[in-house]
Amino acid sequence: MKSDCIPTTICQERKKDPIEMLHSGQLVKVCAPMVRYSKLAFRTLVRKYGCDLCYTPMIVAADFVRSIKARDSEFTTNQGDCPLIVQFAANDARLLSDAARIVCPYANGIDINCGCPQRWAMAEGYGACLINKPELVRDMVKQVRNQVENPRFSVSIKIRIHDDLTRTIDLCRKAEATGVSWITVHGRTVEERHQPVHYEAIKIIKENMSIPVIANGDIRSLKEAENVWHITGTDGVMVARGLLANPAMFAGYNETPLQCIWDWIDIALELGTPYMCFHQHLMYMMEKITSRQEKRVFNALSSTSAVLDYLTDHYGI
Repeated sequence: MKSDCIPTTICQERKKDPIEMLHSGQLVKVCAPMVRYSKLAFRTLVRKYGCDLCYTPMIVAADFVRSIKARDSEFTTNQGDCPLIVQFAANDARLLSDAARIVCPYANGIDINCGCPQRWAMAEGYGACLINKPELVRDMVKQVRNQVENPRFSVSIKIRIHDDLTRTIDLCRKAEATGVSWITVHGRTVEERHQPVHYEAIKIIKENMSIPVIANGDIRSLKEAENVWHITGTDGVMVARGLLANPAMFAGYNETPLQCIWDWIDIALELGTPYMCFHQHLMYMMEKITSRQEKRVFNALSSTSAVLDYLTDHYGI
């Protein structure tokens, strides 16, 4: 786990508390947990362009607790990386609480992934299978609450919905009664991938909750984020692929501005981002502003210097 040795309370004191933000009545714009992508460099970039709250990629709690190598590779932060939520995949209350205690000095809270539909995660007892195990979710939340002394440290969950929405509402009510700070709802079932998002289901869940709810699913622009916020009556919106394609989305840009590409280069190089990650983000960002031929050339580049030369030649960056 790499950081700038942040004192225990600096994250909470320097930035607005996420729970306060979600109770403000204003739209809270959230960067989703994205495996490989929502790491420190990308979080730094989206914060420059109107993102209010960022999540780390999903981290397997058991590996994080047991392996220093896993901690160093999976969790990197700095003093400007606030407010921050660390998302864990977990199926064991003790291991999750141990992981929460490790990250507590460096983050505003943790999130339990109860929504990942990937087969490997569900086979391990992580992710979306947890929406059918409300008692286990309750035990994990309770254990974190008991073990983390900071009362402002949030514990949230991110879920998918059931075919029978009454089951989802029951899960959310039980989570709320246990002390969950907020719930993020991806408006699809476990089986659904690219089908339309059930925003009406998110609205119904929100109407049955007293705690904040964040809406998630297929949001590609600031206008869409505002529309989903109004339609669902939620307290925030969480975006994944929309931000990958356009990290300046929350600032109102419809496509990635050249300044954002320049900012990414500065941030990524300063933080030592590995080339594959550095290049992959640029491929996503430039999807809408490059021709098919340009994509073929750019996507085949194999070094940072080649990327910089290409951008200088084509865009004057």
